[in-house]
Amino acid sequence: MSTSRQLSLNLFVYPGGHHEAGWRYKGSDVKTLLDIGYYQDLARRAEAATFDALFFADGPALADNIRYASRFRVEPITWLSAIAAATSYIGLIATASTTYFEPYNLARLFASLDHISGGRAGWNIVTTSAEKAAHNFGLAEHPVHAERYERGREFVEVITSLWDSWEDDAVLADPASGIYADTSKIHTIDHVGKHFRVRGPLNTPRTPQGRPVYVQAGSSEDGRSFAAQYAEAIFTAHQTIGSAQEFYADIKRRAVALGRRPEHIKVLPGLSPFIGSTEREAQLLEDEFNDLIQPEFSLHQLRQMIGIDLSSFDLDGPFPRHLLDLEGTIASASRFQLVVDILNREELTIRQLINRLAGARGHFVKAGTPEQIADHIQDWFENGAADGFNIMPPWLTGGFDAFAEHVVPLLRKRGLFRERYEGTTLRDHFGLPRPQSRFTDPQRASA
Repeated sequence: MSTSRQLSLNLFVYPGGHHEAGWRYKGSDVKTLLDIGYYQDLARRAEAATFDALFFADGPALADNIRYASRFRVEPITWLSAIAAATSYIGLIATASTTYFEPYNLARLFASLDHISGGRAGWNIVTTSAEKAAHNFGLAEHPVHAERYERGREFVEVITSLWDSWEDDAVLADPASGIYADTSKIHTIDHVGKHFRVRGPLNTPRTPQGRPVYVQAGSSEDGRSFAAQYAEAIFTAHQTIGSAQEFYADIKRRAVALGRRPEHIKVLPGLSPFIGSTEREAQLLEDEFNDLIQPEFSLHQLRQMIGIDLSSFDLDGPFPRHLLDLEGTIASASRFQLVVDILNREELTIRQLINRLAGARGHFVKAGTPEQIADHIQDWFENGAADGFNIMPPWLTGGFDAFAEHVVPLLRKRGLFRERYEGTTLRDHFGLPRPQSRFTDPQRASA
């Protein structure tokens, strides 16, 4: 068993790949994007490369501009249950919204996934930023940012209590006595709060991991506070090592202030690699993808980030910085600030900016040789910017295959990444403890 600090690597699966034109690339097979066998095969490849987990995004509304990109959503818990049956080790992280689920139903869904997979479930906790989702759930308007996070905190408290409501030794299954469960170890939670009233207990025994790994994505002030309190892995976007180091240090500091151990929070920036045998070859590959961009789609994506419609502007003209609302409510959004930071560092045309964002929606895009990709990962990992990465292939499956075949062996050779799995659960892979039920009597548990 390795005693040195090891990278965590997740494969972030997006239909067609993460570049907005990835589905159009000659190496993609768009006809397989709703074939579960395709995803099961991809998961087996990631498991062969000993990745920590698959990561599935989700949202309760149709993505804008589906006309130009493969931005549909499959329900990830259902999808990952089928993938669980085809794999043995790799973790399974599904996104689910605290704004548009109820705690009891979601607790049952994730408990089932954790049981089905033998302890490999992770929950990416989101509050949902898509305003039009409200109209799919009978709401007149989307809750404001602060209210969504307030509900999210209460949601996590409720769902944690539900997953803890069966103590580990509640199931006796003793045929001789005829006693299946010790009901003194199955607890109502009797929660009454602003957003939820939930009696409990959950109608499912405690899961192999105790509860799924808590994952969070968000870099706003509310997001950082939420992550420091609850998250065990954080998916974040950074364009520079300096920005990543500031975020990393801030999250760890906040966690320590809350009495948590900093190593129990994995900070995992996104990385979308274009890999070539030479740097020039890798750059040409990225250019080939950018040539497939549909500007109407790209400008719409940019408008969502910065609140400005640039469709009437010359794409090859300078970006109109004077239009940025640096004092408005949108200025607090992490993606807005990311775009501003890019523009502060570089003088870009509108076309250059949308090309920059096309690869991974603001996550770091790196075109280079396998050695250069590995150097980037090692630099951030060893210099206080990351505990690992969410790998975001520009297209599938070729973009992932190139990383697994050419970069993973270099990371292993450098002693940064595992040769084999050393446990069977997602908590094992991340090096996280299995939490004790909050209802367990500490004195009885230590007896």
